[in-house]
Amino acid sequence: MTDTKIHDDRAAGRLEARTEGGDLAGHIAYFVLEEPGRALVPVHTVVRPEFEGQGIAGSLARELYAIAAREGLPVAPLCPYVVKWAARHPEEAPAADPELLKAAKRHVAAHPEQW
Repeated sequence: MTDTKIHDDRAAGRLEARTEGGDLAGHIAYFVLEEPGRALVPVHTVVRPEFEGQGIAGSLARELYAIAAREGLPVAPLCPYVVKWAARHPEEAPAADPELLKAAKRHVAAHPEQW
């Protein structure tokens, strides 16, 4: 795996993996759902082609769930990659509340310009 550092840019809604040189290797686009309860909602995971197959997407997903755990927030994943990752790592990724998932989907549908 490429040596990367993960940075949470909450204001931009991005969890970023950057190389030691500062190049963007990949990111998870997400938002913080406020209603019916607070949750982190990952929408897309992107890894640049030259960094694929190096575990970056998995590291991003793991860190997203770690951030959520530190903040006492659930994760309501909409990103297909994060959904699959969570299914493979139930000890790190608690199942999402169906009501939060519905609310997250409504939010994305109401704001398609963001995604």
